[in-house]
Amino acid sequence: MNSSWLAELRRLLAIIAISGVIGWIMGYPLLLIVLGLFSLILIWLFQLWRIRTWLEHPDNPPPESYGIWGHIFDQIYSIQRKNREARTLLQSSVDYLEDSFASMHDGVVMVDNNGSIDWCNAAATSMFALQFPMDRGQPLLNLVRMPEFQTYFTAQDFDEPLTIEAPGEDLAILQIQITRFGDGNKLLFFRDVTRMVQMEQMRRDFVANVSHELRTPLTVIKGYLETIIANDRELDPRYKKPLQQMDQQAIRMENLLKDLLWLSRIESVRTVQKTVNVNIAAMLEEIRDELCESHPDTPININIEATQTILGDYRELHSAVSNLAQNAIRYNRDNNPVDISWTQEGGELLLSVQDHGIGIDSIHLPRLTERFYRVDESRSTQTGGTGLGLAIVKHVAVSHRADLRIDTRLGSGSRFTLAFPLQAADI
Repeated sequence: MNSSWLAELRRLLAIIAISGVIGWIMGYPLLLIVLGLFSLILIWLFQLWRIRTWLEHPDNPPPESYGIWGHIFDQIYSIQRKNREARTLLQSSVDYLEDSFASMHDGVVMVDNNGSIDWCNAAATSMFALQFPMDRGQPLLNLVRMPEFQTYFTAQDFDEPLTIEAPGEDLAILQIQITRFGDGNKLLFFRDVTRMVQMEQMRRDFVANVSHELRTPLTVIKGYLETIIANDRELDPRYKKPLQQMDQQAIRMENLLKDLLWLSRIESVRTVQKTVNVNIAAMLEEIRDELCESHPDTPININIEATQTILGDYRELHSAVSNLAQNAIRYNRDNNPVDISWTQEGGELLLSVQDHGIGIDSIHLPRLTERFYRVDESRSTQTGGTGLGLAIVKHVAVSHRADLRIDTRLGSGSRFTLAFPLQAADI
């Protein structure tokens, strides 16, 4: 490239020199130099015209030329060839993806940065009565008229998928997940989760029904046990300890059924919008009074720095914090204090419960909020836990758009935090 520029510069100097010499011989050196430069400019303009003409028909081979102009033609042609190869490779990838998506049972729609349909597969056309390719370029929200979906799409918050009822006479549940790609384009997946939702509802109904049906016989058994134990003077001493153990297990089973029923209730209403203002500071004071009455040996410290209230469900939030506090007391040691705080940090409101107890090994954290998961089976049985407390806390967090965070170190205690976005607060 540098040699071409040097050659062109030498050509320019040669034209000036030759024109000057001829003009000096003829007595008009300046005029001849101007005519020589004008001729060179005409040649350059002709080459520019050839470039423009060729770029208007890029499929034609480049024009033959020499010097710097021949090098420019070659460079442009090389760039064009590389762009064609890249475009061909990209198009083959797009075709492969479209073929893959076309064979899926889930609906797939690609939209551009303006929200207009760019491509969709056959499953999406049957779900929403779309017509492709006729609907290409049409705004998606004009064709898919579901208020919940339109709100979800417009909000541009796609961290969590949306689950809604599909339009039409057949009852179907769709899960919608949106992924951004490219320059503002979006890829939408519409999955039919009707069967999955029905199975989950059947599971919840089964748990709720069994728990409800077990309460009556358990109440009868517990009542008779309490009556017998209350008249222990008439009992044979051999039966006192077995009866006391039966009463303890009856109480534990009663607590288990109570937590199962409460968890089923939370799961069934988790999609209901929260509209009640919950005064967190007053709720924590109430929880402290309850804990001080039931656990007088454990100091409960309350730190209130935030003044905001939360749009939510009072019973659910009370249950979550109470479960965290009960766990903190249960796994505390040496009657150390349990610290409960309500603070604001940045764009979040933090409701934290911290103990100074045995802590939790990090290997248990991924499964800690699963139903009936126990870090230490023998210790949990002794302390009377049901294994459902943290599952309840997790469901309450999700239903209030909060994030459950666990900070723990083995032997140094644990800190459980419900982090609410400021948008959940009523300021």
